[in-house]
This record gives sequence, C-alpha cells and structure tokens, in this order.
Amino acid sequence: QVQLVESGGVSVQSGGSMRLSCVLSSYASTDFVYFAWFRQVPGREREGVASMRSSGYTRYADFGQGRFTISHDSSENTVYLQINNMKPEDTATYYCAARFSYAQSNSLLSPSTYENWGQGTQVTVSS
Repeated sequence: QVQLVESGGVSVQSGGSMRLSCVLSSYASTDFVYFAWFRQVPGREREGVASMRSSGYTRYADFGQGRFTISHDSSENTVYLQINNMKPEDTATYYCAARFSYAQSNSLLSPSTYENWGQGTQVTVSS
C-alpha cells in the first residue's frame, strides 16, 4: 500500500494563494501512474479538482480551470496543487490520491478511480 501525506493547508483571505503538497512513499514504476486532488466539505460528496498522469496529461474540473494547477516532482515523489485567486467556496478538506494501473481519462476526476488516499489537509478561505 502506497502512503500519501498531504500538507500545506492553511487559512487565507479571499484572493490569496497557496500550494498543497502530497508526498508519496515509494512505488513500483509503471506506464500508468495517475495523481489527483479532491476536496470535500461536510455533508457533500467528495469532488475532483485536478488530475494528472505521470506522462504529463492533466484534467481539471470546470471550476478549477485557470486557478488550480497540478504538478508532480518525480525526484521528490511529491504532487502539488497550486491554488490562486482563492475564494471562500474553496474552503474544504483537500485530499491527494493515486492510482497505478490504467484508467480512462474521463474517470480521472472520479473518487472511485483511486485506491490510494492521503488523510487530507484543511483549507479555509475567509472573505
């Protein structure tokens, strides 16, 4: 089981920026490695924010286009989520996820696609 540990969640004011980090334990390299960020607020379903394949292909939720950027540093085994121009509605617990087998591109923002999850990091945006 691959371990994922998120960090970087803080409280910021509307319009601010932050970068979330997700460190992964070692894993066997394959042709199909996918990373993703999700978020969840109490009482609502977990929703996909951004995903990427290790080859560089990325996919974003509609609300994330232009404000969210997912990236991966293979040398550090770390996945990042940069969030700019933050809004109060971005307040949520953010989770990192990973998958190490083939997945269809249209499933990359679905929580059921991923078998490996972090514990989450809280992000709060005040107006």
